[in-house]
Amino acid sequence: MTDIADIEELVATVQHSQQNELAEEFISLFRADAIWTTAHGKRLTGRDEIASFTRQVLPGAAKEATATYEVADVLFIRPDVAAVKIRQRPVRPDGTLITDQNEGSPLYVLSKEDDGWRIAAGQNTIVL
Repeated sequence: MTDIADIEELVATVQHSQQNELAEEFISLFRADAIWTTAHGKRLTGRDEIASFTRQVLPGAAKEATATYEVADVLFIRPDVAAVKIRQRPVRPDGTLITDQNEGSPLYVLSKEDDGWRIAAGQNTIVL
């Protein structure tokens, strides 16, 4: 696989874990020292804190709405560091687009580790 394909696979795993409420799968995508900021501005530092938060909020989160995640842009800062812009579209559990909710515009900073690309930092932003 190419780096772009690997990054697209990571983003597809974010979508899969969110849509299926798979907290452990989502948590596994982060470096141990990752920094994550939710769409509502909650800052989480380290995989343990991200894990604690995710295990609280993910179960039941996709009951009425979830999202699709599409890689919009990739900027390789170095061969082993990439900034990845995501288009996050709200959908119902059946995949129907929710037109009266705002899209998200996450930015992930990924690092290439021995076992593949991992999220080092992320900032989710709601598009107004």
